[in-house]
Amino acid sequence: MSMKTHLPASLLIAAAISAVFAAPAYGQAMGNNSDQTKPRAGDRNGVGSESMRAQRDRRKAELGQKKTDQQAEATAPLFPNATRQEPDAKASSKTLKALQSAQEAYEKQDFAGTVAQAEKIANNPEANAYEKGFAYQLAGSASADANNEAKAAEYFQKALDSNGLDNNSHYQVMSNLATVQFGLDQYDASLKTLDRFLAETKVEDPKYQSMRGSILLSLNRNDEAAKLYQDLYAKNPNDKKLLMNAVAALQQADKYDQANGLLGEAYKKGQLTEAREYKALYAGYLNSDKWKEAKAVIEDGAAKGLLPQDADLARAYMIVAQKAYADDDAKTAEEMYGKAAPIAADGEAYLNLAKVYSFQGKKAQAKEAAQKALDKGVKDPAQANSLLK
Repeated sequence: MSMKTHLPASLLIAAAISAVFAAPAYGQAMGNNSDQTKPRAGDRNGVGSESMRAQRDRRKAELGQKKTDQQAEATAPLFPNATRQEPDAKASSKTLKALQSAQEAYEKQDFAGTVAQAEKIANNPEANAYEKGFAYQLAGSASADANNEAKAAEYFQKALDSNGLDNNSHYQVMSNLATVQFGLDQYDASLKTLDRFLAETKVEDPKYQSMRGSILLSLNRNDEAAKLYQDLYAKNPNDKKLLMNAVAALQQADKYDQANGLLGEAYKKGQLTEAREYKALYAGYLNSDKWKEAKAVIEDGAAKGLLPQDADLARAYMIVAQKAYADDDAKTAEEMYGKAAPIAADGEAYLNLAKVYSFQGKKAQAKEAAQKALDKGVKDPAQANSLLK
């Protein structure tokens, strides 16, 4: 009779392997690089092509507050292939001082004051399209910095609707709006804004497509996102961020074999160098019941010191042990439970090891493991005590 027939329910580990990357790497990085952080308009890693400092310098250049050489740099075309006809309107001498004052309030981080001054300028019936647009983009940036994302979206939209800004500012506002809408969970609106941005600017930078992939995933359009990220990675095979985005998208589309294939190839090339990447690969293998492949990755990561000797590693060892035992491989089950037991948070690994020994008639080893299980603590001490008799 096979070992599978004798596998007791109590031996099974109540642990599920889930996809390590619930959200794509770029989605996590769109804000300030913390996991699951929502994006901020103009953040360095956001969908916008400029940092907040660069946007500020550009506004100052427009108002004549930058030196000549810096002004040329700040006003260089960011979107040279844009289809929009750039308007000629500029700030009038009458309004210029008010705009400079609002910009200075922003520099001093007086965001409420910035918004108040900007609204006054924009609501002036004599203000031209450029002045309205400049004031609204400034109010949007101030609102975003004050963590009022809803108002930021409102002001950025008004800046776009004014249609008076130069192309650099106009499209930066558009990308900021897409980012803020994403942060507000307005995924349909964010996608519409971003698609307009891409269509009008003709930009080909992968970061914008990565943003689009994040939005598609948020809309549960997983197959589209997976294809998008795969295409991006195929064009940029050395970009590990795109690799992990592609893997995450494939996992969310339930295409685990394809995700494993991408990660597996990267692993063979030596591209995986972080614990989370190893965890993604072995989790994918375990989800696909490829426990032998998972075992090799886990042991390699542990040997290299990438996977720390902690409860997470113990849990991985235990799941491999469980699957090995179910496949009648008692030797591997013993090995994996044996590795898990000393680093596990409790004595459950020792208890399962004791059970494996017991079912093989190894009474002495079973008793020793059962005692260690009791010493470390288990949910059901009666099971361990029964193995000591």
